[in-house]
Amino acid sequence: MKHTLLITLVLVSLCACKTTTADVDPYIPAPVGSYAKGADCSWLTEQEQDNVLFYNAEGKAVEGMRLMRDYGMNSVRLRVFVNHKTGWCNKQDVLVKAKRAAALKLRVMIDFHYSDYFADPGKQNMPEAWKTCTIDQLCDSISSHTTEVLQMLQQAGVTPEWVQVGNETRNGMLWPIGQLWTSQGDTPNGWKNYARMTLTGYNAVKSIFPNAQVIVHIDNAYENNNWFFRKLKQNGGKFDMIGLSHYPMMYDWSKKYWPEMNELAEQNIKLLHGEFGCPVMLCEIGTLSANVPGAKQVMTDIRTRLDSLDYFAGIFYWEPQVYGGWKPAEYKQDGWEAYNMGAFTKDGQPNDALITLWK
Repeated sequence: MKHTLLITLVLVSLCACKTTTADVDPYIPAPVGSYAKGADCSWLTEQEQDNVLFYNAEGKAVEGMRLMRDYGMNSVRLRVFVNHKTGWCNKQDVLVKAKRAAALKLRVMIDFHYSDYFADPGKQNMPEAWKTCTIDQLCDSISSHTTEVLQMLQQAGVTPEWVQVGNETRNGMLWPIGQLWTSQGDTPNGWKNYARMTLTGYNAVKSIFPNAQVIVHIDNAYENNNWFFRKLKQNGGKFDMIGLSHYPMMYDWSKKYWPEMNELAEQNIKLLHGEFGCPVMLCEIGTLSANVPGAKQVMTDIRTRLDSLDYFAGIFYWEPQVYGGWKPAEYKQDGWEAYNMGAFTKDGQPNDALITLWK
């Protein structure tokens, strides 16, 4: 009886310790500091609530982040709002996505907008809770918000490799105090205030994750941007990496076609590195009509131009997983059209342009 019991216990122990092949994730993460093949997929959890599904080449539904990883994505960018009215992209929603990315062994970029909604060159709106703040109080709020979000990630075991302090901040952030100019000219103390805000965010990031690469991010990679980063540094701003947005359309308002836009982006990235000596990244890329044959050519061209630059840190496609006319809640409320630069087919699969970008 004793022998039978002992054998039973050994068998139970062996079964408990046994790991099947299906339990093991064979994915080998890209090393820290290597080329980022990424996507900003911050709408993903809201899409899931709306029952949007994503499919592999065999037509099987697969969780979106896992699916994109299977197609070559090795990094995820997640935006953070201070207090968006829908709750999406606020800190708790970011935590859900960041934990999922970490579980999939994906590298993580956190993108602080320092606003309750999208911040970009046309709007850098003060969060509602910060509207009466002085510059000193704003810097305290930036520090507290940045620290709180990053500590939450740290406690969950997520270590961001990159952190953006502001989003597309060509005209500063946290308007009007951090605005750089208006139609009437330069804003008094604009550069001083903006640089101080940026430095505050930088120091807050380093206090939690000393090894994180802190990014200052602006738009229009095809424009010469050295002046911006030069003025930022002259006013006391600090960054480890330069981030740019690049949307090579068929043409833009100045009638530049995508081959010229890609060529100019390459030239400007070289100029930025030449002057500031730091890595440069395309934190956002996208193109209109991403599902037409020409889109693959656009992405092939930009990869060919930039891959040979050892200081070029990588590319993040902006919300590729949007397809089929899906809209976030606020787009519906505001009567906006659906986002039209997604890079999934009508069948819910990554298209050739996206796959090319992640090869």
